[in-house]
Amino acid sequence: MIKRRLGRSDLQVAPLAFGGNIFGWTASEEVSFKLLDGFVDAGLNLIDTADVYSVWAPGHTGGESETIIGRWLKRSGKRDAVLIATKVGMNMSADLGPKSLSRKYIIDSVDGSLKRLQIDCIDLYQAHIDDPGMALDETLEAFTQLIRQGKVRAIGASNYKAERLSEALRVSEQRGLARFESLQPEYNLYDRVDFEQQLEPLCLKNELGVITYFSLARGFLSGKYRSVADLGKSQRGEGIKKYLNERGFRIVSALEEVAREHEATPAQVALAWLIARPSVTAPIASATNIEQLSDLVAAARLQLDAEAVRLLDEASEYAAAGATSS
Repeated sequence: MIKRRLGRSDLQVAPLAFGGNIFGWTASEEVSFKLLDGFVDAGLNLIDTADVYSVWAPGHTGGESETIIGRWLKRSGKRDAVLIATKVGMNMSADLGPKSLSRKYIIDSVDGSLKRLQIDCIDLYQAHIDDPGMALDETLEAFTQLIRQGKVRAIGASNYKAERLSEALRVSEQRGLARFESLQPEYNLYDRVDFEQQLEPLCLKNELGVITYFSLARGFLSGKYRSVADLGKSQRGEGIKKYLNERGFRIVSALEEVAREHEATPAQVALAWLIARPSVTAPIASATNIEQLSDLVAAARLQLDAEAVRLLDEASEYAAAGATSS
């Protein structure tokens, strides 16, 4: 399977990433192991998680996902076959205080992630969300220290606005510090405007890798949500409600049309559209069973023709700059 370089780093990424937020939450450890084995055996290699996953679940304290990945790595012996991406900066325990990208918070957090993951070096360490009250110099100095210590190979940004990301790249260049090699934005066929109008040009200009989250719009692009009554099919029901409008249904109709022509599913087509985007390195998607995983693997191999891309682009057209994508 063709791999793409992540930014200017030496990380070579297959065209689809596995979202690890489900490990230990909606997927048991046993199921998670099977999913990870299947994902890697299919030729895919990027596993995305975060130290905070899944602190929101009853009885969880954070670190559950990293812990399961670490146990799988030890049992499977597949460390050399995967790239591990995790994140720092969100509050996961009273001991570390509120969310922060301070030097102390980052330095204190990395060893916990390494221990849970049972690895010596994190391939991609990402700032989970911007800390606007923290000087970028301090954050980037901490990340640079971790790279020099061999604890991290490359760094990335998640949920950064274009202005702040641009400033971070400038600080890195001027100060000789490690730079963000990737961005993890919310981006899919429905949520296009913010990324395409501001972040995408910046990423292309600076050769940043792009790893998208909510790649299936919280599952809406699978086509299984047709009304408010369907929201009970997902734990993210409230988040899906915003897609239940004329534009959303127009996108789903186009996905179904392309899916019929390519003997695929709407979810596969939605992911393939992202993969075909020149700026995107790999969309993130999750699966909680082997059937769903097979769907994801098929998406990574699906190639859309120009007419299919045009149809999807037109169906998902959004208003002019400054407007929302709904």
